[in-house]
Amino acid sequence: MADIGTITGFFISVWLKFFFLLTPFFALTVFLAMTKDYNPARRKKTAIKTTLAVEITCLFLFFFGNFAFKIFGITLDSFRIGAGCLLFLTAINLIKDSGTTVENHGEKEISVVPMAIPFIVGPGTTGALLVMGADLTPVMQVTGCAALTLAIACIGVMLFMSSGIHKVIGRQGLEVLSKVSGLVIASLAAQIVFTGIKNFLNIQ
Repeated sequence: MADIGTITGFFISVWLKFFFLLTPFFALTVFLAMTKDYNPARRKKTAIKTTLAVEITCLFLFFFGNFAFKIFGITLDSFRIGAGCLLFLTAINLIKDSGTTVENHGEKEISVVPMAIPFIVGPGTTGALLVMGADLTPVMQVTGCAALTLAIACIGVMLFMSSGIHKVIGRQGLEVLSKVSGLVIASLAAQIVFTGIKNFLNIQ
């Protein structure tokens, strides 16, 4: 059984990793653009609904990834390579297009689609969730679930306080933070791909 130090380190690692994988600053920029005509009450309500949608989606992917691999006959390491490539594309888009204008949806419900899926939980994040959830012991899976929930809660707080954050750092500040997030995600993507290739080729 893992000791407390190992579990704590794993918790912090997963929390930070998924905080960036969920592209918080890009999500915040998109959320502000799509809710620019909302009153404060409606914007906060949408933020809460978006957070719940992200939580449900992520936990489903995290806990049922193993079943997906068994059904489709996909090995974990081949999925690592594919997920890493998708994450890398996500990182490139963040670095290049963090200031992209987003269409305003007016009276349409945006909390699940497109905010939760695909803006926050995109293909790359989906792949990372499936890979992590399929490769953990029960204790680490519970710890990972708690860390993932905390990361999502942090995103939710950012969306809930989006108006205030925008006033403090401005649009340019959000764009810079989105680009920094892109660099972090690119590094995570490279690590996932390298791990998949190493295990696939049985390199010691």
